[in-house]
Amino acid sequence: MTASSKGKVAIVTGGGSGIGKASALLFAKEGMKVWIFDLDEENASKTKAEIEQAGGKAMVTKVDMADEQAVEKNIKEVGSKWGKIDVVFSNAGINGVFSAIEELDPDDWDKTITTNLKGTFLAVKHSIPFLKKNGGSIIITSSINGNRTFSNIGMSAYATSKAGQTAFMKMAALELAQFKIRVNAICPGFIETNIESNTERDESLDEVEIKVEYPEGGDLPLEDGPGTPEQVANLVYFLASDESSHVTGTEIYVDGAESLLR
Repeated sequence: MTASSKGKVAIVTGGGSGIGKASALLFAKEGMKVWIFDLDEENASKTKAEIEQAGGKAMVTKVDMADEQAVEKNIKEVGSKWGKIDVVFSNAGINGVFSAIEELDPDDWDKTITTNLKGTFLAVKHSIPFLKKNGGSIIITSSINGNRTFSNIGMSAYATSKAGQTAFMKMAALELAQFKIRVNAICPGFIETNIESNTERDESLDEVEIKVEYPEGGDLPLEDGPGTPEQVANLVYFLASDESSHVTGTEIYVDGAESLLR
């Protein structure tokens, strides 16, 4: 356990599975108290149970990160009950609908942008009053898509939301530096998570998809398969900890060089 992490209070959005769960477990292992916001209360409660079984402290609240009143109310509750907020991991997001731009329904576009980009904005906005008291760290889950990779045809809404997150992160990092609040983004590539469960692929993709032939060994140069949530969580924890005290305003790729090939 890192002494500097003991007693810190962290909010993890989307902490019921995947990268959010792995990060919540690692935060707790390192002595942080973890409050999980997730629409899937059942999965989030399982994460909480794992934390408590290991001797950690966690809470769970069902929160739609696109609902400003709910986000504001629950962030205030964390600050009130636990006295402070030191770390915000804005991780909740969806893939949404993958579709040819011509056929993409504006409502599907709005849902992806609202969930991913507005949700991040709300998490940051309403945590600032608490983070300003002692400084802290905000970590945003972006993606290689929209930042380094643009070959995944059909992901226009998703990639736009992820590009927007990194731009917002840089604006926030500069604005909040005077309050000793660091803001960074992680950009994962192909990671073993359940995000595909909230992905819908429109049949229009068949008409616009561009076939790409990768070299022998596939499109994951560093390893034989996708990365793990735990590998990403190690980066998230570094950015949350005092070990990264001079790191802010940057996106960090955690993809085994996948985006350099794509």
